[in-house]
Amino acid sequence: MKILVIQQKMIGDVLVSSLLCDNLRKAYPNAQIDYMVYESTRAVVEGNSSFDNLVLFEKKHQISKWEYFKLLQSIRAEKYDIVIDAYSKLESWLVVLFSGAKQKISYWKKGRDFLYTDTVKRKKTSSTNLGLIIEQRLSLLDPLHLDIKLDTFPRIYVSQKEKEFATSLFESQAINRSKKTIMLSIIGSSLDKTYPLDYMSKLIDFIAAKGDVNLLFNYMPQQNEAAKIIYDGCTEATKSKIYPTALGKNIREFIAIMDSCDLIIGNDGGAINMAKALEKPSFIVFSPWIDKKGWATFEDGINHISLHLQEFKPNLFRGKSAKIIKKETAEFYREFTPELIYPKLSTFLKTHLK
Repeated sequence: MKILVIQQKMIGDVLVSSLLCDNLRKAYPNAQIDYMVYESTRAVVEGNSSFDNLVLFEKKHQISKWEYFKLLQSIRAEKYDIVIDAYSKLESWLVVLFSGAKQKISYWKKGRDFLYTDTVKRKKTSSTNLGLIIEQRLSLLDPLHLDIKLDTFPRIYVSQKEKEFATSLFESQAINRSKKTIMLSIIGSSLDKTYPLDYMSKLIDFIAAKGDVNLLFNYMPQQNEAAKIIYDGCTEATKSKIYPTALGKNIREFIAIMDSCDLIIGNDGGAINMAKALEKPSFIVFSPWIDKKGWATFEDGINHISLHLQEFKPNLFRGKSAKIIKKETAEFYREFTPELIYPKLSTFLKTHLK
């Protein structure tokens, strides 16, 4: 049996959909399971033995119709028995169409039924603390009627070499590993997913005042200027606990560093999802325009906590569409003051800095 799982999106999506591969491997130990992802996200599933091959959707496939056609031909040549399309956009529709698979599974949407043999309706609300995004992904396995207990926790695998890299980095930066080390996701993937920089400085001051800890920053090279603003906005006492140059040069290095940290705090995004997959406690601040019910995974009020402005000031959101909220994100963010966050953050730190 040959199975193709398609998830062409961001790091968090690829990580969550790797659960499909994990459960398929459990149900069909002898099957060939291939996983189609964007090349830029491959690092997050390195070391996962649940799939046999990564089918990489590269830049050239987006730019060149000929390269894309060659990719489609290679997929058709594999003669897959089952294709599970967790992405379900134009790029994947053509893959599904060309695959020639006997069973083709995806989410239900009006006018798309002809592409698939089986469709499932996306859940609108979560019935467990797994989070809506995980429940939705796992529902794609329903048409297969698998006779197994489903794995529900996506994992990241860290090699011994990567662990040694993190140890070496901590030693070179003189980071005292007997202290708790907190990763701070200080900047989101875009400006409208980034807690205001001056507010973030205040949050970091609050965290630093709660104990003798090491503080590491996570951000991308192109966000260096914003990171400097946050650092400069912290008190001198806080700065003495920050190691601003203890950074990874790529996703795998970040994973290795995160694996050596004790918890993560900050903006929602890929860094948080990777930290959770490494079984690290998380405290997340969601952007006002993001509906947190999708990505608030494993929320238990102890190890995983997330906050959204709507929980504090619901009146601000009344009568406003997601489109309007996104347009006015900056104004909404100013309402999400650090003082609103401190109480829950204090409880979280008290629990995890023991």
